[in-house]
Amino acid sequence: MPLLTVDNLRTYYFTQRGAIRAVDGVSFTVDKGQSLGIAGESGCGKSTVALSLMRLIKGGRVVEGSIILDGLSLLEMPQREFNHVRWRKISLVPQAAMGALNPVYRIGDQIVEAIRAHVRVSKPEAWARAGELLRQVEIDPSRARNYPHELSGGMCQRAMIAMALALNPDLVIADEPTTALDVVTQAQVLKLLRRLQRGLNLSVIFISHDLSTLAQASDRIAIMYAGKTVEIGDTLALLRQPQHPYTRALLGSFPDIKSTGRRISALPGSPPDLVAPPSGCRFHPRCPAVLGICTIKEPAMTEVLPRHYVACHLPSSKG
Repeated sequence: MPLLTVDNLRTYYFTQRGAIRAVDGVSFTVDKGQSLGIAGESGCGKSTVALSLMRLIKGGRVVEGSIILDGLSLLEMPQREFNHVRWRKISLVPQAAMGALNPVYRIGDQIVEAIRAHVRVSKPEAWARAGELLRQVEIDPSRARNYPHELSGGMCQRAMIAMALALNPDLVIADEPTTALDVVTQAQVLKLLRRLQRGLNLSVIFISHDLSTLAQASDRIAIMYAGKTVEIGDTLALLRQPQHPYTRALLGSFPDIKSTGRRISALPGSPPDLVAPPSGCRFHPRCPAVLGICTIKEPAMTEVLPRHYVACHLPSSKG
């Protein structure tokens, strides 16, 4: 039985122009100890999925669907009850740690505050736990007395990971945790996340626009486009044998140091307006293999290979 089951999730933001269908029918599962990567262009709905899971949506709401975490319906429980679930069973590592941390509080104070907001422990006990957490993410516990500006970007990101692990959650959502870091620090943070995931048997949802990052961090990858999931599969299979034209286009836009002479190709056009998305397949205005049916009928998610699902009227395995 999966640890997390997301079914037909729809999260809309409401504006004067109408509802922005940021997440519009997304479904996936995450097993215990598994890492799921979610990829796609900016604005595809990746971060809105994360905020929906954490019930942190502002300016909109979840209008349909269900989120079941370890048998608990996260969307149906009262807010007070969910406050006990958040950080104990599900936690978030947000984008840009330097911006997420409070600049006028020491790192240790912020971790202690997160702990004491959810469990009844003394301040000395919480400080001891903060030291353990910093050691776990390879930061000297003495740095708990430092302010964010006294730490490097990579250390701030590790501190945010420590905070997310404070109450031993089952599921950690890492939303673009390496975007603001240089490539060397990115590699270190990814290696740390992977080690923690395996050592603690954590489930992780890793959100990124960078498929090369997800290749290192994820067991499975879900590709999102315009608020919908278009492909889900085991990481190696999806990267080696992508089925959806959008997935192939994303892969074609990244350099491959192992493939000499391969040209990088740009994906023409822009993502659609999610207030009034196109009919049928939302990718059809940009798709190089578009068929007549693509403009009329939305493709269903279908298993085309073992454990590999794609929403396309003509995936490559059938073409």
